[in-house]
Amino acid sequence: MLSLSIAVRFLRKSPAQSVLIAAGIAVGIGIQVFLGSLITSLQASLVDETIGNSPQLVVTAGADGEPVSYTPQLERALKARDEITTIVPTRRFSAIFRKGQESSPLQLTGGPLDRLDTIYDISGRLVAGEASLDAGEVLVGKDFADTFGLTPGDPASVVLPNGEPAELTVAGVFDFGSAAANSATAFVNGGEAATVLGFSADEYSAVDAQVDDVFGSEDVATDLRADPALSGLTVTEWQEQNADLLSALRSQSSSSYMIQFFVLVAVALGIASTLAISAVQKTRQIGILKAMGMKDRQSGRIFLWQALILGVSGAAVGVAAGLGLIALFTIIGRDSESLFPITPQVGFIAISFVVGVLVAVVSSFVPSRRTSRLDPIEVIQGG
Repeated sequence: MLSLSIAVRFLRKSPAQSVLIAAGIAVGIGIQVFLGSLITSLQASLVDETIGNSPQLVVTAGADGEPVSYTPQLERALKARDEITTIVPTRRFSAIFRKGQESSPLQLTGGPLDRLDTIYDISGRLVAGEASLDAGEVLVGKDFADTFGLTPGDPASVVLPNGEPAELTVAGVFDFGSAAANSATAFVNGGEAATVLGFSADEYSAVDAQVDDVFGSEDVATDLRADPALSGLTVTEWQEQNADLLSALRSQSSSSYMIQFFVLVAVALGIASTLAISAVQKTRQIGILKAMGMKDRQSGRIFLWQALILGVSGAAVGVAAGLGLIALFTIIGRDSESLFPITPQVGFIAISFVVGVLVAVVSSFVPSRRTSRLDPIEVIQGG
């Protein structure tokens, strides 16, 4: 194609200018790829640390203190929701831990360890001892164990809700990465919890659940509240309980979008101004070509082709640079507790590449339009 071959020749005639434009696109797209992946990974890390290993939906009785009967109808209603990935009935009660003159409240959750692991991943977060919840055993948090000098095998004396004392044995110590959870949460055998609460085999304090999309929990909760099988029960979901966290996540997303928008605007203005200058510089050559029979559309396409070539090359280099920054950040943070791994988002990277090319092409409209309107006679007469 004539327009394409001329566009390539123009780019070769001004290599420094061409490299400068492509570099500008590469910097913009590189920042967009890195920043977008950084924010997405940060949100995923925050969500995982705060609610990733905790219930995202909780079904409780309508009246405080009353048990939930985990009937086959309730189980079917929960399992009928494809969004729900994990269902764990649990029994919870509060106790007072005592050691000498010291005491501290403790929130104990009872259930089979293999079922509890599907939500809390206790076994995967164990830092000392064994993952075991046999009769008389308790798993405690790291901060709680450090505060009272507890190690696996030590006795733990507690006062139950009915005022009766009980002696438990520390089987292991876990670390949930949260001071609140590590200092006041513990896990015990589900049968012992039922005995303490006076519950029958199918009665529980709550039914905990997780969903495949944590931000879709609100819709799932709304549907469950309308389900006849859950009549008289209360359904709560994590977004209602974590308004501050949600606000922070949305603020992060808004900030990321604004930064990316202004980066793209800056890239677009740079490309448009550089191509406009190039169009002025090439006015005489375009005028001669049009005098030799080149059509207006063909002359306008020269700068469209230039922008497309620069956009594709610049966006490709930008994507590579963004992935390089992600790899560097991941390597640096591999052994750091303060940093987190960044996961490249394939869909987002593809969109960033396309956006980079589109920005370049759209930026060429003004010089392309100006060139197509050139009068060759005026150009030649003007020298």
